[in-house]
Amino acid sequence: MRHRNQKTTLGREAAPRKALLRGLAESLVLHESIRTTQAKAKAVRGIIEPLITTARGGSVTDRRQVAKTLYTKAAIDKMMKDIAPRYKERPGGYTRMTKLAPRANDGAQMVKIEFVV
Repeated sequence: MRHRNQKTTLGREAAPRKALLRGLAESLVLHESIRTTQAKAKAVRGIIEPLITTARGGSVTDRRQVAKTLYTKAAIDKMMKDIAPRYKERPGGYTRMTKLAPRANDGAQMVKIEFVV
């Protein structure tokens, strides 16, 4: 039974939602900080945190697992060479969300999600 087993759909079907989250994850890796809605930031945090934990291993297998989520070679290289070694000793909590002013046209709560230094 799947009672009370909900996931955030972000108003999209499965494939567009997966593409959106992969794109947000890649942007976060490449720019190290993005501005998005709170719901999308919470969803992408659930993807990026386990991805960093996987990348910390540094093996070829770990690189291939990261490549399943990130689109480009530049993002994969940055994750494996810059971001993952930075958090080698950290047990989790690699990202921080800071609330910003609501979006002007629809009042959606905006946040800045970034990597913890």
